[in-house]
Amino acid sequence: MAWRCAGVAWPDGGPGAVLRWEGGRESPLGAGREIGFRAVGERHCVGARGNACPLRAQVSARATQARCPECARLDRAHSVAADAVPDDPRPYRVYLAWFGPGMVKVGITAEERGAARLREQAAVAFSWLGRGPLMAARRTEELLRAALGVPDRIPYGRKRAVRTGLAPAVERAGEVEELHARAVALGGWAGSLERLPCEVVDHAAVFGLDGLPAATGVVRELVDGSVVAGRLLAAAGPDLHLRTAAGRVVVVDTRLLTGWSLVGADPGAELSVPLTAVPAGSEQAGLF
Repeated sequence: MAWRCAGVAWPDGGPGAVLRWEGGRESPLGAGREIGFRAVGERHCVGARGNACPLRAQVSARATQARCPECARLDRAHSVAADAVPDDPRPYRVYLAWFGPGMVKVGITAEERGAARLREQAAVAFSWLGRGPLMAARRTEELLRAALGVPDRIPYGRKRAVRTGLAPAVERAGEVEELHARAVALGGWAGSLERLPCEVVDHAAVFGLDGLPAATGVVRELVDGSVVAGRLLAAAGPDLHLRTAAGRVVVVDTRLLTGWSLVGADPGAELSVPLTAVPAGSEQAGLF
């Protein structure tokens, strides 16, 4: 029987990530788990906002979002990230996320989601910066990005490249604390946004990054009949780090799994998907 993947989720307060399937089923993604599946047929649009794609359109195997242009527009039309719901009454939090040496970003998330958004982005460490209404959080987020030279996003390729061989937790925390102090000292914050003290949360243990070997490849796409199999070493954001039967360590971006029909395969089967090399890491050009 074929299952359709709905992506990785990081429930707030949970022990780790789960792989979700259409229909509500979940598979825990604990380190050491044996994973094996085979793609069947073609990749199709997953629809938007809980609605199926009326065209069941075929989508690119390399896209990280399995949506056709029309469903992508519909999904974006109700997105907080696109400022499409400025009257959202929920409280929001501004955060500082750290992904590697000199690699940080500032963002916002609904307070009710807790730290789930940070784990979804594979933030190795983070601290809250402020709390308040949506538009106040958005204005402060933009202020900090402009004043500190912080990007609005960091490509996953760069995050993967620095995920192994990280500095000790105390050094990671020290960098976050320094950046937090500089951020909250800036003037121009929205008046209704409360500054929050620095409390560094480190996700290295949750992700399974301690002692993680460097990956030799990243899954580029799935094709009909291709197999992904191996033993799970770590899960960070949407990425699964697997050791294959041949002893290689590869990264599977689970966003590439959505839209496919998947059937079970032997976890000891040989990997048979196109791979790309892991890019060399690089630090942010400048932060302050």
